Amino acid sequence: MNILLSIFFFFFLFSCSGEDSNSPQSQNYREMMRDFVKQISNYTKTKKQDFIIITQNGIELLIENSTDQNITRYDYLDAVDGISQEGLFYGYEEFNQETQEEITTYLLSILIQAKRNNKPVLITDYCKDVDKINLSYQKNKRFGFISFQADSLELDQIPKYPEKPWEENYDNIQNLSDGKNYLYLLNFRKFSSKEDLIDKLNSTNYDILIIDAFWREFEMFSKEDIQNLKTKQNGGKRLVIAYLSIGEAENYRYYWKDEWNYQLPDWIKDYQEWEGNFPVEFWNGTWQEIIYDYLDKIVTAGFDGVFLDKVDIFEFFEGNYSL
Repeated sequence: MNILLSIFFFFFLFSCSGEDSNSPQSQNYREMMRDFVKQISNYTKTKKQDFIIITQNGIELLIENSTDQNITRYDYLDAVDGISQEGLFYGYEEFNQETQEEITTYLLSILIQAKRNNKPVLITDYCKDVDKINLSYQKNKRFGFISFQADSLELDQIPKYPEKPWEENYDNIQNLSDGKNYLYLLNFRKFSSKEDLIDKLNSTNYDILIIDAFWREFEMFSKEDIQNLKTKQNGGKRLVIAYLSIGEAENYRYYWKDEWNYQLPDWIKDYQEWEGNFPVEFWNGTWQEIIYDYLDKIVTAGFDGVFLDKVDIFEFFEGNYSL
């Protein structure tokens, strides 16, 4: 998984901002990703009407283009239930470092539009110093964002600080907008067993859990496991959301074929920003079939929604490949 937005792509957007509003090629990749997310939303909500769709990064999809941010893509906004962004205030370029002011300003200009359209905004800042964690929370609260301060880039632990989740509460969380806090945990290597992980999660009062759908590479959480996780320690109900990358194929997933280790299919690109993660032509039919199968597993397991990562992969194709 690509945890932080690539700084290269940020400056690519700004250097080409006059181009992306007029270039059919540039616009095409964005439109195809919007269409894919909308299709995913329709597909899952047909199976479970209140299924939650959250997209991480790629927030430019909310607007028509980077030069005129006043044109909101309401068709895309209608398809999602929440927007997530990494590194808004800390960790965009480097872990535990404040994000450059111009980057924060740019991201806020779009995120505020989502908030104004009643879409919850989830922010993951990457910082470990107590003063930075406190400042991140305060800054995010000022804008009405729900925030999580990850003290590890690997997202492999429940933070020790704060000792309790921000704005801990006894409320039953029925939808995303009810949430006051969340935990983002993808790598379970520090937990001795699935039971150990579930016990530790159940001893917390986070309103929302965003976790990988699989405990191990080929072992998915059961419906009983997920149901067990839906109750906070204090008895309140919470949401459990499954992570899913729709822009990169991961060679540690159940769908990865052995022959791909020797010869990648044309729709998987031989480039790794993070080891084992390969950009895919997300519009490819084979890839989309894989994603729909993955979504079926997530819905069947009883997750409340899905956290779609790598929707920003359209930027990779704008900069490196043509149709």
